[in-house]
Amino acid sequence: MNGACRTSGAADGPLRIVRLANFVAPASGGLRTALRELGAGYRAAGHDPVLIVPGARADRRQTDQGTVITLPGPLLPGTGGYRVLIDRRRLTRLLERLAPDRLEVSDRTTLRWTGAWARRARVPAVMVSHETAHGVLRAWGVPEAAACRAADALNARTAWAYTRVVCTTEWAEREFVRIGARNVVRAPLGVDLAARHPRLADPGLRERYARPGELLLAVCSRLSVEKRPGTALDALDRLLARGIAVRLVVAGDGPLRRRLEQHARQRRLPVTFLGHVADRGLLGALQATADVCLAPGPAETFGLAALEALACGTPVVVSASSALPQIIGAAGAAAADTGEAFADGVLDVLERPERDRRQAARARAECFGWDAAVAAFLRAHDAPVRVGAGTGTGTEAGAGAAASVAAEEPAPSRDLGPEPGKVPGGPREVRLAPGALRVAPGALRGAPGGRAPLRGAEAPGEDHAGVPAGVPADVAVSGHARAPFRASDDARPHDAEQPAGGVAAVHDAPSAGDGPAFPDALSATGAARDGAG
Repeated sequence: MNGACRTSGAADGPLRIVRLANFVAPASGGLRTALRELGAGYRAAGHDPVLIVPGARADRRQTDQGTVITLPGPLLPGTGGYRVLIDRRRLTRLLERLAPDRLEVSDRTTLRWTGAWARRARVPAVMVSHETAHGVLRAWGVPEAAACRAADALNARTAWAYTRVVCTTEWAEREFVRIGARNVVRAPLGVDLAARHPRLADPGLRERYARPGELLLAVCSRLSVEKRPGTALDALDRLLARGIAVRLVVAGDGPLRRRLEQHARQRRLPVTFLGHVADRGLLGALQATADVCLAPGPAETFGLAALEALACGTPVVVSASSALPQIIGAAGAAAADTGEAFADGVLDVLERPERDRRQAARARAECFGWDAAVAAFLRAHDAPVRVGAGTGTGTEAGAGAAASVAAEEPAPSRDLGPEPGKVPGGPREVRLAPGALRVAPGALRGAPGGRAPLRGAEAPGEDHAGVPAGVPADVAVSGHARAPFRASDDARPHDAEQPAGGVAAVHDAPSAGDGPAFPDALSATGAARDGAG
């Protein structure tokens, strides 16, 4: 696959879609699943997907999702095993050899510089927003006003750096709408409806974790601050205080695991921590066997684990602060971010007859399939859509909706984005006074070199959905903000990494040994809430 000898794919022919992602590890959940399913879908549609991720050592292999290239990347302290691509020169040389027709980046911070590379190389580039900047900052304890200012600055830089920004829900899109960015498209993800099914329910698994007559709750999530796993323990505590016989099983690992286990022991809570569950069949069986699944993360932009639970016929109680109420619809309950509220949500869901609530959960999940999701992402790339021959995870309705939306889209062309210093299509520039992002000493600290901040990592329960007919408009694919790719003779200079108007620099990364992007004094605020209930 030597790009130097390769002719670029035509607009109506197979395209080499090179995808970049940081914060991916063997124990990753949602992001890893999304990358795998999208890559397999691109390949089934006749394209040439190439995924580049960090790892312990260099590797290259052919898989069902196309070529997967691993570049050495250091472990990020305090994240539970995540690695990052930091060797820009090596990655740049690789990109030049691969000669992509499209670039897709699943990291808005540490890899944002690739938007500049893509413009120099005249390669249309898409950034996939897997989390909201504002939500992550708030989860890490940044005050509301400062979080809004920082998020607006970061999002302005992101929208400026890429030809398009892909958001998976209307909720995730809002923070870009707030700054006036018009190069945003909506393309929900999906769930494997064949691999996740109510038939996975296992009476033997239930006997292992719950006694007869006890409720069984499950959480499938990365155990990190932004996921708020401590809320699930608080909900368990509140249900027990009300005299409800209930047990909780937690599938997932992360930096908060030891603290959560200690908290459960101190309060004598009936919790089983499974750690990372690599066996997807076992994870599906747990989701199908539970009476209710919990998704307490307030910054979730989609929530793969919640959607998978629905596909297994299990209702979900989700954070009302996240995008998940848009995803689950009436097949669960939305709760405020407290244990008391989540306990109320569990009881509300259980008031419905079991058959009705399980049928409603499965029916809602059947609105989401991978064929429609792949088609939506390919349209975001202005790539030919020939989906359905190989993925086998969508529905006929989903494929039909994808086709109808595609028929309304403008013809594919090329676009190198907005003029230098402009938020694409935005009616205003984001201007911040000097010091406007001063949260606390070192709160957004950075190192020389213009690297992006290292943010809280993706979680096992992160992102998925596809959109066939019948899905509410706030979840469906959005094309209103879309501009087609067009060739241009006046590509903006890539050396100018900061939009005009004094947008504050929030893209500097911690230097080696600094640890996470947020200082202990800041992260401890949220961590204490998760770890101590």
